[in-house]
Amino acid sequence: MQQRVRVTKQFTFEMAHALYGYDGPCKNIHGHTYHLHVTLRGKPMEDDTHVKNGMVIDFGNLKKIVQEEIISIYDHALVLNEEAPYVKNELLSSEFEKVFTVPFQPTCENLMLMFINKIRPLFPKETELVAVILRETPNSYAEWRAEDNED
Repeated sequence: MQQRVRVTKQFTFEMAHALYGYDGPCKNIHGHTYHLHVTLRGKPMEDDTHVKNGMVIDFGNLKKIVQEEIISIYDHALVLNEEAPYVKNELLSSEFEKVFTVPFQPTCENLMLMFINKIRPLFPKETELVAVILRETPNSYAEWRAEDNED
């Protein structure tokens, strides 16, 4: 029986956010160096005639999906809760290119779930997204695992 294998690609990007209404210092605009780990599971290809033989997914293809859907959009961006009154300040959108509003509190957990929803449908059907980690600081991260979400 062919074994399943997990493959992970790591990404790093800079992003700022503010937690509207929060009772601590994170209510202020601040930035992080985020580290995103994306793990897929699948069976390595068994076709000696194929250039992708032995791969679950070409790491280049995995990189392309995450780069296009997340990194190129959110690197050096500011993400704010659309309910915050300061998002209506025209200075934000007129002076800065990458200001995004989201319909939720832009916590590490919620940002990670948004990223999952963006990339999950784009992976080949032979693979399964099984884990995502979004590290906000060296000591703090959010983690999602498919096995925790099976009903």
